[in-house]
Amino acid sequence: MVLCTSFADDLVHLTQEPDSPPVRLFTEDELRRYDGSEDGQPIYMAIKGVVFDVTEGKEFYGKAAPYNSLVGRDSTRAVAKMSLDPADLTADTAGLTADQLRSLEGVFEGTYKTKYPVVGYTAARLLNPDGSPNKHFKPERQPQLRTRDEF
Repeated sequence: MVLCTSFADDLVHLTQEPDSPPVRLFTEDELRRYDGSEDGQPIYMAIKGVVFDVTEGKEFYGKAAPYNSLVGRDSTRAVAKMSLDPADLTADTAGLTADQLRSLEGVFEGTYKTKYPVVGYTAARLLNPDGSPNKHFKPERQPQLRTRDEF
């Protein structure tokens, strides 16, 4: 945390600047609530444990839209394989080919991180398999986008 002071007319104003944006943790059940089925509700999708607000792409991700099956969950495997198969609608990357992993990284960095704001993370991104905090976690940076804050 950094505290800044400014002197104006002999008054001291203290402002707080956070070291990083707040991080919201989504459980699987909570993420499912943002599946595009309710009008007026944001539409969220996770890739690699990063939860994106894809509401701007409602024509692709909203109710009855072509990619609606990807939202309300972590769809990492499906994105890597460019698949809508229900078996691929998971965060599991085991067994993906090198080409599929490169494709996943390209879509993650080149599409989702550039187009949709990050609103949080899944437990898989923030926690180790034993439930302890992941010391290597760093929030995604998106200087070109304004992060949506629901709180």
